[in-house]
Amino acid sequence: MKVRRTPFDVVYQTTVEVFMVFIFLVVAIPLWRIIMQSVTPIDFAGTNLQALALSPLKWSFKAYEQMLSHPSFIRAAANSTKIVAGGVVTSLALTIPLAYVLAAKTLPGRKILSTFILIPFLFNPGLIPNYLVITGLGLADKLAAVFLPGAISVYNTFVMKSFFQGIPEELRESARIDGASEITVLFRIILPLSKPILLTIGLFYGVHFWNDFFSALLYLNSSSLTPLPILLRNILMAASMNEYVEANAFSEASILSIKAAGVILASLPMVVAYPFIQKYFTKGTLLGGVKG
Repeated sequence: MKVRRTPFDVVYQTTVEVFMVFIFLVVAIPLWRIIMQSVTPIDFAGTNLQALALSPLKWSFKAYEQMLSHPSFIRAAANSTKIVAGGVVTSLALTIPLAYVLAAKTLPGRKILSTFILIPFLFNPGLIPNYLVITGLGLADKLAAVFLPGAISVYNTFVMKSFFQGIPEELRESARIDGASEITVLFRIILPLSKPILLTIGLFYGVHFWNDFFSALLYLNSSSLTPLPILLRNILMAASMNEYVEANAFSEASILSIKAAGVILASLPMVVAYPFIQKYFTKGTLLGGVKG
């Protein structure tokens, strides 16, 4: 049976569709502009509007070649990879047991513990105390200073806790009756069933550490430890590109093309990784937000 649509339904649906198209254009046009700028040849003489519709036959990848061949970019990419790898492993290693403990309804003082965990989430101690703690621990000018202070996210912990609470308690009880310890229950029962939330939280942590700019700016002083966000900032703000690309680059790619290529290359890893875990991401966030 065909449902008859009222004039209000038609207007509402049209408004929603127009709004969604508008949002799409707001996101897509700047992104497409960056992509096209990165492949625009140095001898292109057209307008910016014409560059948006530049034929693929005229694309030039000299800017990407110059960025990927430069030691500063390779070193910064390696530093960012180390930060993400160390940060994700450390954060999951700390978040998983904490979330598992908070998910245990029989834990004495569970509400008090949750309150203490929420305090630093609601009340930030400030920049200076954090800096004094990092320097006092000897982490200054070390990659660990970027991911170790924020290794546990309160939000991610409670999302994971909610997911763990959604796993039937009977599975835990049956394992305990068979003599399994809590460590065994966690690693043999809970974690194998928690692949969606582990990948989801791992993605949250990975994106955070990959894009973390302020911590690296504050704690890393050596140029050999510069991660991609800092290098990208330096490239975008540099009045002269000679510090980051070879001098002969300007005969093959424009400054704007090199800057655009840097933006694309810096964001590419997260863009590539997301489709592979998208189905787990959706399931993990939905199930993790059902219970509190």
